[in-house]
Amino acid sequence: MFCERIKQGQLLAGNALAAAFRDVFPLTAWHCLIVPRRHEPDFLALQADEQAAMWSLIGPVRQLIEADGPAPDGYNIGINIGQAAGQTVAHAHLHVIPRRRGDVADPRGGVRCVVPDKARYWEDE
Repeated sequence: MFCERIKQGQLLAGNALAAAFRDVFPLTAWHCLIVPRRHEPDFLALQADEQAAMWSLIGPVRQLIEADGPAPDGYNIGINIGQAAGQTVAHAHLHVIPRRRGDVADPRGGVRCVVPDKARYWEDE
């Protein structure tokens, strides 16, 4: 799936080891993915230079997002590694998800909400 998009040149940004493109099933407008060019399911199994190449594309992706209209109010950046963490595509990928005020009722907790029953720690204080 991702390998085909790389081969077809459907890229927003890229370097020798990584590529970025828009998510086919976006959570928000301009939700993008950054992937290694080498097919590897596990982000933690990538070489350090491959991981760095992926992280280095966040800035260029952000510039493209913000050049297209009003800048988002925030971003979620995340990686799911393995089925237990919710990974559904067997090619390592990093999500860049632009966020805007009001896109959810209560954004507190951010990525902590992947485990909903434990996300709202502020209610236990």
